[in-house]
Amino acid sequence: MKKGFETIRSLGKTFRKMRTYDGFNKISKDDFNFAFRDLGINLQKEDLDVIIKYNLIKLLQKVILSVFDKDNDDCVNFEEFLTSIRGKPNPRRQAIIDKAFLKFDREGNGYIDVINLRTVFNAAKHPKVVSGEMSQDQVFTIFLKNFNDMTSLGKIERKEWNDYYSAVSFSIDNDDHFVILMKTTWSLE
Repeated sequence: MKKGFETIRSLGKTFRKMRTYDGFNKISKDDFNFAFRDLGINLQKEDLDVIIKYNLIKLLQKVILSVFDKDNDDCVNFEEFLTSIRGKPNPRRQAIIDKAFLKFDREGNGYIDVINLRTVFNAAKHPKVVSGEMSQDQVFTIFLKNFNDMTSLGKIERKEWNDYYSAVSFSIDNDDHFVILMKTTWSLE
């Protein structure tokens, strides 16, 4: 939680790129542990010695797997893991997330064409735009990197949209602030 929503988003993207990813939100236990090390979450040698001495690693794995491997196939459902860390947006926040998505999914096909987003995306109040460090186009490009674009056609699927804004929601304490952010960014009423 201290590392913020970007770390959680990175963890999800890392999980999806793992060699054991099965397309159904699961990876092996070894890859699950490797993902944390890859993000720089490491134990000190002294801590590791204590854990090994008391065999807590196996206990921890059993606890994690009992929660995130409900079908006992030795894989971690990382979507359940990420959701349990950050939670789901409350109904008010989810409504504004849905409203923004539906503004661009006019055909109701479950995805947004990135070209349609660019015409509305407003990053004028983004801190780095305000300070002159970045342009709105640069902020938009960084925004797009948050999505996997599984289709490679410049489309964002609803699940990706919800996942991204669930992570953003996690990092904003105030509901009113989150709603204003969404309304300003996507020109919503």
